[in-house]
Amino acid sequence: MHHRRHASPGPAGTDATRTRRRRRRRVRAHRLVLAFLALLLLAIGFGGWYVYRDVFGRMGSSRALDGAAPRSTGGATNILLMGLDSRKDQNGEDLPPAVLDKLHAGNSDIGGYNTNTLILLHVPAGGGRATAFSIPRDDLVDLPGFPQDKIKKAYGLAKAHRESLLAGQGTSDHRALEQAGREAGRRATLTTVSRFLDVPIDHFAEVNLAGFYHLADSLGGVPVCLKHPVKDRYSGADFPAGRQTLDGARSLAFVRQRHGLPRGDLDRTRRQQAFLASALHKLDSAETFTDPARLLRLLDVAKQDVVIDEGWDLPAFLKQAKNLSGGNVEFSTLPIAGFAKHHGEDVNLVDPGTLRKLVRDRMGPEADRKDDDTGTDKDADKDADKGADTGAERTAGPPAAGRSAAPPSGATPRRETVEGGGVPCVD
Repeated sequence: MHHRRHASPGPAGTDATRTRRRRRRRVRAHRLVLAFLALLLLAIGFGGWYVYRDVFGRMGSSRALDGAAPRSTGGATNILLMGLDSRKDQNGEDLPPAVLDKLHAGNSDIGGYNTNTLILLHVPAGGGRATAFSIPRDDLVDLPGFPQDKIKKAYGLAKAHRESLLAGQGTSDHRALEQAGREAGRRATLTTVSRFLDVPIDHFAEVNLAGFYHLADSLGGVPVCLKHPVKDRYSGADFPAGRQTLDGARSLAFVRQRHGLPRGDLDRTRRQQAFLASALHKLDSAETFTDPARLLRLLDVAKQDVVIDEGWDLPAFLKQAKNLSGGNVEFSTLPIAGFAKHHGEDVNLVDPGTLRKLVRDRMGPEADRKDDDTGTDKDADKDADKGADTGAERTAGPPAAGRSAAPPSGATPRRETVEGGGVPCVD
């Protein structure tokens, strides 16, 4: 009978055992590291989701943009920027007296709900050069559901009408009326601009007077440049010539001034364009779009004053905005054909056909026309100035104080632009 001899653990056996033990320890360590990384990624993911919910979820959102309306195709995006001349917050409550005092904007009954700033921003597919079209606030246009009037009034007229209807049906809650009225105002403004220029609108952003103030302060001031010194008691503007950095209150005075400027409202429009170009330049120079902390602070400020359409993927757009902040945008003002009196008020007469062609040409071959059955005047390209047959009485003399001097009817409009990428110098 043969007995198997058990090999005694020699040096080699001892090394193998130790190797196996080390391997098991490494596996356990790797698993712990992987578990830790998994927890870390989960925490980061939850944190990112929380930040997204906190910043973007709490920003004012609106359903005013018609989901069935035409949209841009091929990757291009049209965004309407609306500056609301209101001394109230998003709930319709008066801004605090201390804020109104800093804004130099009078009391809460002044201004109403006019959109004194309307800018159509066209961002082409692939991140090419963007174009921003400023629409003068006093352009005489067709308003949905109302007679022709200044384009800035579309918001306020629709808001008041909607609130009156709801109040007549028994709604008495102030905030409910305010929110419903504002949605009606936004919808009317979007429809008005889309039909007026025959273009689809994909997204919009609305900001009130306080927004300019908070934006400038959150950036640590916005640099501007003036060709001449100015002083205006109405807006509070009191600036020397040359380049200077303006805080929130002075920034608002800068973009609101029209009295004392050679061309009144049109020069004020160029001020607004210059301010936006300079703000984008400041964002780029401060590396805001690549610094998460700076970006979150800016977005946190935006929650107070900005309303956007609920379908807008704002984080994705911020990638495009980084390109815009590098100066890849050109601002221009849509020309007017003349000026007139309409129901006793000064208005700008416009040629819709000329403006639509200008916008299409500037947008390039990817521009989409919004010809459909929603009220767009498909023959508008054949129209001349509509003021003569809408009750507007053409004025031959100079414009009223604070208004822009307009070219005579039929004159070739002058192309005026403000380039992004720096600090433009304006009147």
